[in-house]
Amino acid sequence: MQLKQIARDALLKPLQAVSGIVERRHTLPILANVLIEPKDGALELTATDLEMQITALADCEAKAGAATTVSARKLHDLLRALPDDATLNIDVSGSRMTVRAGRSRFNLQTLASGDYPRISLGQDKLQSLSLPQKDLRALFRLVEFAMAQQDIRYYLNGMLLVIDRGSLQAVATDGHRLSWASLAVDGEFTRQEVILPRKTVLELGKLLTDSDDPVSIDILANQVRFRFANVELVSKVVDGKFPDFNRVIPVGHTKSITLDRSVLLAALQRAAILANEKFRGVRLVLGPDHLKIICSNAEQEEAEEELEVAYKGETLDIGFNITYLLGVLQNIESAEVALAFGDANSSALVTIPGRDDFKYVVMPMRI
Repeated sequence: MQLKQIARDALLKPLQAVSGIVERRHTLPILANVLIEPKDGALELTATDLEMQITALADCEAKAGAATTVSARKLHDLLRALPDDATLNIDVSGSRMTVRAGRSRFNLQTLASGDYPRISLGQDKLQSLSLPQKDLRALFRLVEFAMAQQDIRYYLNGMLLVIDRGSLQAVATDGHRLSWASLAVDGEFTRQEVILPRKTVLELGKLLTDSDDPVSIDILANQVRFRFANVELVSKVVDGKFPDFNRVIPVGHTKSITLDRSVLLAALQRAAILANEKFRGVRLVLGPDHLKIICSNAEQEEAEEELEVAYKGETLDIGFNITYLLGVLQNIESAEVALAFGDANSSALVTIPGRDDFKYVVMPMRI
């Protein structure tokens, strides 16, 4: 394979798109490599970790030739270190790839492309939908922070996607908090649920842009495929039963307040400085016309913030993990936020005033 007079960025951008999923350490050495193959006059780059596969097209012409695989990290770091206006000449022969740029020359070891493990795509497409990239990116942002990490309940280490009639819903929970968001999509779909692995969700968050360019989602048997711009991402889905999230979302809470989101966030961030490092507890004391935020630690230090609120009901003293409150306030972009409470032993509901497409539930804790 020979590639002549390629602009550095024409190869670097698709390489960056695929190399994020490459593991540094793996039982199969070839999984540290990226597959590079000329196809239909273009250059196609593919990376996989056996659970997810990303393919991106390079914006350059490539003459037909043998495919190869080379270390994704080394090639990526090498290209980044070259000048922005560098022009590349690449030659692959035997088990070596030679990259030339000006007076620089680099020899990289390659492995046979025939040994590269690809994810075979399911043939049965169950449902498909298309929406702007910015909408899907915003939906993920409202939910992904609530995903569990390395939970023994493996189905919580990911995000539930629900297609139902004319809506696409996303749900994530770690057992202590739950985030739900929904957006309207064109089309009428039969209800279907899939659980995307955590790594897939985070990778999509990096690759999607805040643009109106479309992203298509294909639900396959045990797989989901996302296609946008010059990128195709195929991911296996988590085989498990996600909890019934509708049972978790409280209804009928009578103690409710509306606050300026940035003011509440700043107050919680200041109070968190003196929160117990292990338990991260915060007390919210709600009374007539005020909300007190109180944090203390093992050194007998205490922080107290008081905010004015429009509230005339009975007093409530309830505790939460402050990290869970900060998490939601940092990931929504509304000017105001609404909090609704039941009693000291009931979960709280966080919503965005005037919108019914987002709900966040956080369990209380004893302090």
